[in-house]
Amino acid sequence: MTVTFLGTGTSQGIPIIGSTHPVCLSTNPKDKRLRVSVLVEWEDHVFVVDCGPDFRQQMLNAQVSRIDGIIFTHEHADHTMGLDDIRPFFFRQGDIPLYAHKRVFKALEKRFDYIFTSEAKYPGVPSVIKNEISNKPFMAGNLYVIPIEGFHYKLQVFGFRFKDFAYLTDMKTVPDEEILKLKNLDVLVVNALRQEPHMSHFNLEEALDFIEKANPKRAYLTHISHHMGFHDEVQPKLPENVYLAYDNLQIQINNEE
Repeated sequence: MTVTFLGTGTSQGIPIIGSTHPVCLSTNPKDKRLRVSVLVEWEDHVFVVDCGPDFRQQMLNAQVSRIDGIIFTHEHADHTMGLDDIRPFFFRQGDIPLYAHKRVFKALEKRFDYIFTSEAKYPGVPSVIKNEISNKPFMAGNLYVIPIEGFHYKLQVFGFRFKDFAYLTDMKTVPDEEILKLKNLDVLVVNALRQEPHMSHFNLEEALDFIEKANPKRAYLTHISHHMGFHDEVQPKLPENVYLAYDNLQIQINNEE
């Protein structure tokens, strides 16, 4: 299994428009972050988790020519607003499968009513296949994906486990019974917004505590804001099996059958 970090930034991305914060002015590519998303590939299957406003650029950066579907964690704009840019995939492949909680589909149907309308569509509008998911395993390609339910302040969100890889973002609290789903992972990805506490996201301390509970072999931090600090200054302070993810980082997970 191959995982590509398409974006590792928070909702505004880094640099933030007009910001003079030192991290926003950094020339280190690892300090420049598009909105958060990952590409997950195994055998001949290609799935994207979330498609935010940077989706088009992320697909170009990763040279993605085909996708088997998009899996949504929740409905916030930084995770959904790139949906219109599935058009090139639709033109080549036909209807694009989407996987989301019914509440997320309701939000998508409001924002992208022209995609979901049952009436005659404007030429060039993509079509999708709706796959409603709940807190039960579901099939993506030939793989059972296990949802991990948590809360983004008071909003229910899903993380997902693909074999020995799990991806969680925008989490603030995760029930103990959901953490049990994360045992024996090779790689865990979890959000860590900044070092100071935040109302709806793990900060660095909370993320590290969560990683300790789940106890994966390796962990990567994502959904990072400029307030976390410079990549090259934060990374040496992390535990030896924990890494700051960065855009275009690609990792391998050697799943045993």
